[in-house]
Parts: sequence; C-alpha cells; structure tokens
Amino acid sequence: MPALVASAGEQAGLRFLEFFAAAIRNPNTRRAYSQAVTAFLTWCEGEAGIRSLAAVQPLQVATWIELQTRTHSAPTAKLRLAALRHLFDWLVTGQVIPTNPAGAVRGPRHSALKGKTPVLDAAEARQLLDSIDVTTPAGLRDRALVGLMVFSFARIGAALGMRVEDVFVQNRRLWVRLREKGSKRHEMPCHHTLKEYLHAYLEGTGIADDPKGPLLRTVGRGTGRLTRTPLPQANAYAMIQRRAVVAGIGTKIGNHTFRAAGITAYLKNGGTLENAAAMANHASTRTTQLYDRRHDEISLDEVERIRV
Repeated sequence: MPALVASAGEQAGLRFLEFFAAAIRNPNTRRAYSQAVTAFLTWCEGEAGIRSLAAVQPLQVATWIELQTRTHSAPTAKLRLAALRHLFDWLVTGQVIPTNPAGAVRGPRHSALKGKTPVLDAAEARQLLDSIDVTTPAGLRDRALVGLMVFSFARIGAALGMRVEDVFVQNRRLWVRLREKGSKRHEMPCHHTLKEYLHAYLEGTGIADDPKGPLLRTVGRGTGRLTRTPLPQANAYAMIQRRAVVAGIGTKIGNHTFRAAGITAYLKNGGTLENAAAMANHASTRTTQLYDRRHDEISLDEVERIRV
C-alpha cells in the first residue's frame, strides 16, 4: 500500500483496497490501474513533496500527466488519468478526501483511425501455423491457440479462459464459446481448419474427458505432458515469440496480432465490416475498422511509384 494512503488512516487504507477488490472486476484493468495509482502516489510523496492524501491538488495531477505524455503514448497517459479519476471519486464517496483533484484535469488528445497492433498477412500466418511441430502436446496446444485467434477472432484473454466444454457440437458443426470483455458470452461456428486443429488437440492430449478443465494448459516440467493449470497470458506471449523465430517471421508480433490477421483476411476475401464486427463481438464497426489493414498494401504499392 502506498505510504500516502497508509498514513491517511485505517478508513483510507480499507477504502483504497476496496477500490481494487470491489469496484474493478477486470483483472487487466485492475493491474493497469494499480500500476498507475502506485506510480502517481510514489511521485507525489517523493518529487512533489506531498505529505498527505488530502493535500493532492489538480496541479500535481496535471503535472504528473504531462510527464506521462513525454515518456508514454497518449492512450497510456489517458488510461492513467482515468485510473486517478476513478480512485479519487471512490475516496470522495467514501469520505476519505473532500474533492477529486483529478476531476478537472484534461488528458492528452488522441484519435486513432488505425490500430497499432502488428499484423501478419495470410501467407505469414499460414507459414507460422505450418512451422509448429505437432508431434508433441505443446505443439498441438500452440497450433490450436493460434488457430483459435485467427479463425474465430478471439481475444487472447477469452481464448485462455475457455474450458474444454466450450468446444461443442451444435447442428452437426463444431462451435466455440468465448467469454469476452465484460463477461459477454459469444459463440461462433468453427472454420474447417480450426475444427481440425481442435480435434487433433483434444484427441492427441486426452483432455476431452475433462470438460470442466481449462482448454489451454501449461506443460509440466520434465514430463512434456499437459497439466490442469490454465496457460497464463505471459506464457502465451513468450510461446508466440518462440514460434515466430522458428517460422522466420520478422514482424514483431504479439498475442493480438492473430485477431487482427484473421479480421483482415476475412475482409480481403469479401467479408463485410458488419459481419466482421459481429464475429469479433465488437459493439461498433468503428472498433473493427482498427483491425482492418487492407489499406497497408495499397499504401505500399503507391510508395513504390516513387521512382528516383
């Protein structure tokens, strides 16, 4: 707990902990807000010389956010300001401090028409999938995870949160059930390639008989066999980096790359933006457009017209 909160008394400390335990349900948001709040309060106590939580003023918040814009992207600075606003609102309603010092502070302007996620084209995605050695349980798992993100547009968090029973048959087709942001339940029929990957994974590892267990699991040290522990997101990221090196992929990719690659491939093959939004479980097609990288190829072709 930050020293400024601890020194404000037991009520302030309890209210501070309740903010992260009760007011925020998403673990990723909780982690990001915790980092932002801790960094700000540590800066207040150190460089700003603030001695009590009630002494924090809009000037200190504005100064710290300005510092964030110099070392981080605008979206990161805006997220950190949102963390402070929500925390101080929570402390105000809990009668810990009289006013919210972050309420009047404006964040940096930011408008995105194109996402920043690195994207593989269809040939590179196929290259990576084909390079995975599927003679081991880890290989079967990794191919199934990458295929799930490409062919169902699944977020990494939703994919890793699946249970074995979330792969099911309906109307003679294999379907997957995803729990997306806000615990929204989303079901999609499987592409025939994804169906092949999932069947091979479930049958090859023997986890089909454990419907309540996690679908994507860690591999036991020294055994080469799957455990019953869900695969952490950090481990999935590290796996993707290793697989990209083996496949000879030069693009710096991440977990979200395959969702964007799948959406772009779908749109390039005649899919509509509206259907892509529904398949990706986006509330608005504006979000889906951030994943649409068809114009990257157009830009590259036009650049090559510059002949000097």
